[in-house]
Amino acid sequence: MNRTLLGAALAATSLLALVGCAAEAPQPSPSGTIAVVASTDVYGDIAAQIGGDLVSVTSIIDNPNQDPHEFEADARSQLALSKAQVVIENGAGYDPFVDTMLGALGDSTAARLVVAELAAPRLDQSATDFNEHLWYDLPTMAALAQALVDEYSTLVPEHKADFSTRGDTFLAGVTALEERTAQIAALSDGAGVLVTEPLPLYLTQAAGLLNKTPAAFARAMEDGTDVSPVVLKDVLQLVSSGQVAVVVYNEQTSNAQTEQVLKAANEAAVPVVAMTETLPVGTDYLGWMADNVSGLATALGR
Repeated sequence: MNRTLLGAALAATSLLALVGCAAEAPQPSPSGTIAVVASTDVYGDIAAQIGGDLVSVTSIIDNPNQDPHEFEADARSQLALSKAQVVIENGAGYDPFVDTMLGALGDSTAARLVVAELAAPRLDQSATDFNEHLWYDLPTMAALAQALVDEYSTLVPEHKADFSTRGDTFLAGVTALEERTAQIAALSDGAGVLVTEPLPLYLTQAAGLLNKTPAAFARAMEDGTDVSPVVLKDVLQLVSSGQVAVVVYNEQTSNAQTEQVLKAANEAAVPVVAMTETLPVGTDYLGWMADNVSGLATALGR
């Protein structure tokens, strides 16, 4: 996002006092599992699905009621990173607190999986409006799963078959989601979608929906600022005039203007689908994405 997730700079000197200045090779956790730290519980869940009881996962952002945009890293997270053997971060400016904390640690020997780098062969990240919500891009999550299988197998080669089996199960789930979105796309006939933030655009695009959101509106909502009355009027007109078939909003971040958009959608009988940046309570990544895809299908009558 253009808004940093780090609301305040880390006090690097005090954090280093807690975790030590020297970077040593991370040791296995007391239980003998691979120590994994993920920037969010989305990636933490995928790491756990691939690793099973052979990994111990810490997710830095793990509260579904927390606005990720206002997250402030703390000493507890820094300590977890100091012991990590594998670190998973989104990259692309979404979770810079990971780089900040790793920098404070010095030469960390943890293996780093940067999801934006895994997506690079497919997604052009040079645009200033690049959508960094990569967990909504199913092929990229398949690439992350495979990278985890490979990394875990390097660390604990005697369990390579276990990791591969779990990876295959996860990939089968991703394939099923891709097939379902393709079915929706075949019937959506280029229906329009308006989003309050770019959050779900990889998924809505896979479902064949055409993004009608004015760039000025999406950029302002992502930055946490208001748009001009003229831009807001155009957005409300899009909704009320039937030019969009569905409105998708990020229910973890909203303001008075997004509330006006949702009100206009309700008044115009335009279906509204809520999506989030972090895992809802009681679900895993595949179940969460299945719910999101089902929400789109229901909204579109598909």
